[in-house]
Amino acid sequence: MTDAQRTGMTADRRTETPRTADERTTLAGFLDFQRDTLAMKCAGLTTEQLRARALEPSALSLLGLVRHLAEVERGWFRNVLDGEGLPGFRKHPDGSFVEFDVEDADPDEAFASWHRECDRARELVAAAESLDVLGHHGEEVFPLRWILTHMIEEYARHNGHADLLREHLDGSTGE
Repeated sequence: MTDAQRTGMTADRRTETPRTADERTTLAGFLDFQRDTLAMKCAGLTTEQLRARALEPSALSLLGLVRHLAEVERGWFRNVLDGEGLPGFRKHPDGSFVEFDVEDADPDEAFASWHRECDRARELVAAAESLDVLGHHGEEVFPLRWILTHMIEEYARHNGHADLLREHLDGSTGE
């Protein structure tokens, strides 16, 4: 799989954020921009670079962030919003997530999982009756509007991490 196939974009193309759209379109557009930013930060890197824990002793790597965000997409959209009750992709026997254990991780598999979860999330957002549709996690209730806003925040925070990792790997900087 080529880098462009893996990331689904080139290094200089991201979704434009809408300026005069309704609330759902605006929130979904900002989330897609953040998703594209993560893909851009990973573009053009080797498997070894994607796996690299560039800022020791932290376990963070770009590939770990992709795996983590696939888990987050699945958790919030498929499990909380849609109630699918799916297990996480990767767990230790003790139940903890291991998305940052990337020594043997396959980037193609990680990006494919992430893209599938993003695509399913887009479908669920488009199909929702309104932004007031409620998702559930145990006894907690989360409107779709909150989930979208939280996901934008989640990506923005991790894209800051990705920016530092990428700069450390090869000196690339930028939005």
